[in-house]
Amino acid sequence: MAFKSFKGTGTALITPFTADGIDYNNFGRLIEWQIEKKVEFLVVLGTTGESPAVSEAERDEIIRFSLSAVKGRVPVVIGTGGNNTNHAIESSRNAEASGADGVLVVTPYYNKPSQEGLFRHFKAVAESINIPVILYNVPGRTGVNMLPDTVARLASVDNIVAVKEASGNQAQVDETIRKVRGVRSDFLILSGNDDQAFHLINAGGHGLVSVLSNIAPLETSDMVRAALSGYVGRARELHMKLFPLMKNLFMETSPMPVKYAASKLGYCENRLRLPLVEASEKCMAQIDADMKECGVLR
Repeated sequence: MAFKSFKGTGTALITPFTADGIDYNNFGRLIEWQIEKKVEFLVVLGTTGESPAVSEAERDEIIRFSLSAVKGRVPVVIGTGGNNTNHAIESSRNAEASGADGVLVVTPYYNKPSQEGLFRHFKAVAESINIPVILYNVPGRTGVNMLPDTVARLASVDNIVAVKEASGNQAQVDETIRKVRGVRSDFLILSGNDDQAFHLINAGGHGLVSVLSNIAPLETSDMVRAALSGYVGRARELHMKLFPLMKNLFMETSPMPVKYAASKLGYCENRLRLPLVEASEKCMAQIDADMKECGVLR
């Protein structure tokens, strides 16, 4: 079965809100800007999109709107993970029925499954649909770390095509790349951390699911493309130029800082849904300085 590729840069899109609901005007503008600035794919309703704070009715609307706005110009991946396997299956089936090109499925949070539980969870989700699954490992948010051996086991499932690796542990990234190579040559290792993408790609990885590209889509995707093409010097130059934002977009809980940054560029209101709140004055001042230093805000 032929699947669309998720190599390169995928923007983990913010969800613009108004006081009354979803800001579809700015959401559409943000999608157009992302495609214009050459990101390779879009991720909708991930953590950066505040998916836990969105109702089921809003989820359906956001998915329909995103797919309609993109019109097949780039692949669209929908976040469908959760800590209830049956619900993750239902969400994934709904995404497939809506026309999504793939789903991003996070490790179950709070209930802390074993490695065998993780394997069975992801396998069950993947076998319930026919579109690609991207695994998402982010132990800092979920409380469970999916180990390289488990990723390698899951790589043998045909429609599990990639992992978004956000453990923050480069040794684990390297071990995952090494283990997966022995199972499947076309399985993609994507960085879930902007500040590690340069290093991951140079270790043999394939791209980035990015928060930074919400506000610097061309610069971020240029850095990833340079690294993937073997232009290490150019990729390093862009990595270092963008590094202040890579770091400080996470100085407070994401997407609080990037929501503020996107509001400065006119792509949303600086509005989040509880339990998240606006970034602190200190954080906003730091983001202002970083956006100017990195050339994102002039």
